[in-house]
Amino acid sequence: MAPRKQFLVRIDPDLWAQIEKWGSDELRSTNAQVEWILRDAVRRHGRAAPPATAPAPTAPDEAPGPPDRFDTTPPAR
Repeated sequence: MAPRKQFLVRIDPDLWAQIEKWGSDELRSTNAQVEWILRDAVRRHGRAAPPATAPAPTAPDEAPGPPDRFDTTPPAR
């Protein structure tokens, strides 16, 4: 996991208490709740980076799979 960016923020104590309560209600830490709120806002406003694409699957004849149970050939060295 990549290291997290740490920063200080000045926030109204009443707002902080509301975020703490909201996080507690959803079984999240306050830090996780703040991060969730920010991610949700970024996503809703169309500012999120596109999701990373998974590598293209290989063709079945190229994909290494589990050995055949009935294969009697010795393994390659």
